[in-house]
Amino acid sequence: MNQPTKTPNTKHQKPTSVRLQKFLSAAGVCSRRKGEELILQGRVRVNGTVVDVLGTKIDPEVDSVMVDDREVHREVDRRYVVLNKPPGYVTTCRQPGDRIVMDLVDVSVRLYPVGRLDKNSTGLLLLTNDGRLHHRLSHPSFDHEKEYDVGVARPISDKTLRKMAEGIDLNGRKTRPAEVRRVDRLRFRMVLKEGRNRQIRRMVRTMGNHVVHLHRIRVGNIRLENLPEGQWRFLTKKETAALLKSAGL
Repeated sequence: MNQPTKTPNTKHQKPTSVRLQKFLSAAGVCSRRKGEELILQGRVRVNGTVVDVLGTKIDPEVDSVMVDDREVHREVDRRYVVLNKPPGYVTTCRQPGDRIVMDLVDVSVRLYPVGRLDKNSTGLLLLTNDGRLHHRLSHPSFDHEKEYDVGVARPISDKTLRKMAEGIDLNGRKTRPAEVRRVDRLRFRMVLKEGRNRQIRRMVRTMGNHVVHLHRIRVGNIRLENLPEGQWRFLTKKETAALLKSAGL
């Protein structure tokens, strides 16, 4: 579960963290003093976790804040971007010595990647400053589908594909059932509703093979289509509306 954001200090983005009680006051929920009382009473949650320590800082552009069961948000100019991530880029806002996905996107507001693609993986990556959507899409309990095109080093059997679809043990915990469809003897498509660290690579390795190509082509209703590698675009109004609806927003 996400914790209150520790704002990165990068050349690309200006830190925007504020004290939680100040955010509640600015959002019109209550006075700053009353906000402190609500925090101490354990009535405020950030990214689903109760925060009862005064002085906690959050990032209003990405953190999800709730008082009791009511969501609180500051009105911001929300942006939704899809990027076709090339290999060799790290999915983060700051990684000294490495190229990061934020180097590829030129937007006037501060954005955050939704989920991760490891350095050698490619394909669809969503970025947004909508904290509500970021939280919903990042949390596995919301069952958002992610589809991947996977290439492996050696021919993969129908039996292996079936086992991965049914779920296999990774470090003592079974993966959730997935949709798996063969493309050819060295490629398959996989649709996941969870996102453990390097999950597909680990699943394939557990089955005695290894991934040589991992390309994400879809997240929910958003498809990569013909977006060139290394390029980005804003979501259309139709895509944004459908994505927000699927996230319950």
